[in-house]
Amino acid sequence: MEELEKLKYPIGHFECPDEISKADINRWITVLDTLPKRLNDLVGGLNEKQLDTPYRNGGWTVRQVIHHLADSHHHSYTRFKWALTENRPLIKVYEEKDWSNLIDAKSAPISLSLNYLTAIHAKLVYLLKHISASDYQKSYIHPDGNMNVSVAENLGKYAWHSNHHYAHIKNLMERNNW
Repeated sequence: MEELEKLKYPIGHFECPDEISKADINRWITVLDTLPKRLNDLVGGLNEKQLDTPYRNGGWTVRQVIHHLADSHHHSYTRFKWALTENRPLIKVYEEKDWSNLIDAKSAPISLSLNYLTAIHAKLVYLLKHISASDYQKSYIHPDGNMNVSVAENLGKYAWHSNHHYAHIKNLMERNNW
């Protein structure tokens, strides 16, 4: 079980600091800012067979992970906007596993999601660099457990999410000597 946990969570689980500092925010923004290029550089030379290889038994393929990142970060961008413009809105969750089984996630060219990630991250980073300290305290309600999630915490979660899935692909490539 320990080996499966390492494959599922190669960088561990997200742990939000009790006090989120300006340094945390800046570090997390940098992760979001650099992910599209890092991901493009990582997967740009992969062939179709490699893209359709799961990062672990029973896990998503590299292609599905890339499309999942675009889908998930699209949702996150919307959550940031809702939190910044509404009073603690209740967000809608989505069934990411079902989304990953749709035809686009299973077979579309990864360039679609890589290009989308580049655009959505550019918009998100621009937004996050220009909001006030008090905006980082605004929040939304996640329906799973009615959890209050601040803009700052959501930023940390998606920086972690970026590195989490990047590590899935990188570790697979290292194991297979690609």
